[in-house]
Amino acid sequence: MDLGIAGKWALVCGASKGLGLGCAQALSREGVHVVMVARGAEVLEAAAAALRVPGGPQIHAVAADITTTQGRAAVFALRQDFDIVVTNAGGPPPGDFRDWDRDAWIKAVDANMLTPIELIKATVDGMAARGFGRVVNITSSAVKAPIDILGLSNGARSGLTGFVAGVSRSRLAGQGVTINNLLPGAFDTDRLRGTAAGAAQKSGQTIEAVLDARRKTIPALRFGTPAEFGTVCAFLCSTHAGYMTGQNVLVDGGAYPGTY
Repeated sequence: MDLGIAGKWALVCGASKGLGLGCAQALSREGVHVVMVARGAEVLEAAAAALRVPGGPQIHAVAADITTTQGRAAVFALRQDFDIVVTNAGGPPPGDFRDWDRDAWIKAVDANMLTPIELIKATVDGMAARGFGRVVNITSSAVKAPIDILGLSNGARSGLTGFVAGVSRSRLAGQGVTINNLLPGAFDTDRLRGTAAGAAQKSGQTIEAVLDARRKTIPALRFGTPAEFGTVCAFLCSTHAGYMTGQNVLVDGGAYPGTY
């Protein structure tokens, strides 16, 4: 299927690895020019180099922390206008809510709610003026089914979800701009394995035992791959998804048990 977005410009955050990289790969295959942002310069540049092909779309790498004012300024110094924005920031650490002070909450809200809002604010009016725009926020399946030890993520991402529910149905919807949230379940990423390592240490099990137990809770009996996540993201960014806005799209192998 031709997604109809060749030649568009995309900003993809957290794009050096994992789900962000999966999105950058899928968009670049569709002929989209991609500005990739992540904090680690070496890993980011290697990821960007792998996407560059002769005669293909432009691929730029910006090593910056997108959750900071300075990081966002570095991105917009390279390019002001984007047709597609994929927001993505590392989730806050798990733990007991009794141990989180105000600074921990502010850091979580700043990264996982306020940063996407700042990126939306900086780009959607230009999208509307051109008559086409796609914003995809990578959030979490925990927005639908909260996880007790992920309270920082549950709270901050739910705040973003509420904001998107309103702004996506504003006049922007009639100007060709869609804003949706993409909710990953368990994907084979460094974050998943890091969480498994912590659980293994506490339980005395091996990491593989913890991962195998997690797989068995998923109807698909496996973890997702960044590549298939990126494909879903690319579809939401396509011309074919113009009638979808304000939605929370689960990609979780059937793990969410609810009807709605």
